[in-house]
Amino acid sequence: MKEKIRVMIVDDDEATRKLYAKILRSLEGIRIVEAADGKEAIDKIKRSAPDIVLCDLQMPRVDGYGVCRFLKSDPDSELSDIYLIIISAKTAKEEKIRCMEEGADDYLTKPVDPDEMIARVKVGLRITAQLRKTELERRRMFQEIDVLLIQDGGCAPGYNPVTAFITYHLEKMDRDVYATVEGFKSLVTGRDEDFVRLVYDPELYKKLDHIPGVFHAAPLSEWRGAQLRSERFKDFTKKTMQKRAAKTIKERNVKAIIAIGGNGTFKGIEALCELIPSSIQAFFIPVTIDSDIAGTECIGQHTGIEMGSEKIRCYMADARTHKRTYILEMMGADSGFHALHSCLGARAHLAVLPNSVIDHKRVAEALNEHDGCVIVVAEGYKRKERKKKGLTMNAAEYFYQELLATGVEIKRRVVCEPFSRDIRGAAPNNQDITLAQRMAYNVAQYLKAGTSRLMPAVLAGKEYAIPFNEIDTDNMVEEDLLVLSDRLTRN
Repeated sequence: MKEKIRVMIVDDDEATRKLYAKILRSLEGIRIVEAADGKEAIDKIKRSAPDIVLCDLQMPRVDGYGVCRFLKSDPDSELSDIYLIIISAKTAKEEKIRCMEEGADDYLTKPVDPDEMIARVKVGLRITAQLRKTELERRRMFQEIDVLLIQDGGCAPGYNPVTAFITYHLEKMDRDVYATVEGFKSLVTGRDEDFVRLVYDPELYKKLDHIPGVFHAAPLSEWRGAQLRSERFKDFTKKTMQKRAAKTIKERNVKAIIAIGGNGTFKGIEALCELIPSSIQAFFIPVTIDSDIAGTECIGQHTGIEMGSEKIRCYMADARTHKRTYILEMMGADSGFHALHSCLGARAHLAVLPNSVIDHKRVAEALNEHDGCVIVVAEGYKRKERKKKGLTMNAAEYFYQELLATGVEIKRRVVCEPFSRDIRGAAPNNQDITLAQRMAYNVAQYLKAGTSRLMPAVLAGKEYAIPFNEIDTDNMVEEDLLVLSDRLTRN
């Protein structure tokens, strides 16, 4: 049986309510609800929301403006979809404009012409029917999810392009692609609005773009940053959160998951795989500036090094000009890959990495032997030690304090600069775009072949896959490169 459209009549005059109800009963398929004022209307709407509200403007307790604000103040609320017709004896243009600014959908002037009221309500019925149809399409679309992309953690260059490329390849295979709006956090909450449907083909997008939650993925191939991601959801390390996410995956009947990000994202998908059926295919694509996944190049690392090296070159020029020393904190939480390679690319004087063993006295003495120099310190340098001491200073400042603690007088001016996050917002360069295309294509082929728990890897130009149980997130730098990164204390 077709559900009736619910129409609420709100007026403090009972006779007027009965008159409006009599007029509207000529319309088929509606059920009328009455409220004696705005306060009663709001209470009833909270219990059961109508589709259309005809509301008088002047009423005791809560007037029409109050009802309007209640319904329309939050555009994201489902109540904002209720079609609201304000009815008032006031004919002034200013009153109509104010009602529309408050969010009213239409305005009728008393005394109401019955034919006009019916015509206005019919407009509301058409709009309400379209909203219902769209809502039904949205619910059906997100009831079952085919391939789900999850992005979490940092914002490395290349997140958006690889998302576009995956969508492109899977769409060609007649697979439907979805993504969480806020990484693992969206899996935990698990509402329809926590997901988007990604569409690459422009013609298909035109057919679906009227449905809330449909996102055109093609433009992402050239976008900076990460459109569909969140800051790392730290609570996802808790088993209770992981179980809630796994429950969402099962309820949505997800067929395959592709996690995109760095070591934290991999640990998240690895934990999920222990809680979901093995029939659900799972893959991981490494996107991280600091290349914290071993055995492969990572999308974002090439752009990061290029941008990081250029930053250092600028400081090198200024150090030479002003005869000063710069100590720069750069990305590198564990391995220091980014700090090291940016240092090498710009020919900075010293790279100080998380696991570096430094002769601080020798460094302090060497600074006095140079008119100007640049030292690069990875952000993860002695991080646990700084945290244990309760210090808020960054890695560059801490390293400088260690130099001062040697007792060697440093005769040159020293400037410490904190880590700059603008590298994350850089446009991915050609190397990272190409890497994103290769990895996206390979994951699509893995999925098509029916495999699972794999990461695409590219190293020295060769492509291969690494099983989840062989992925190493402790990507230490090569010892030989450490020698090259010290032009300050080595002869």
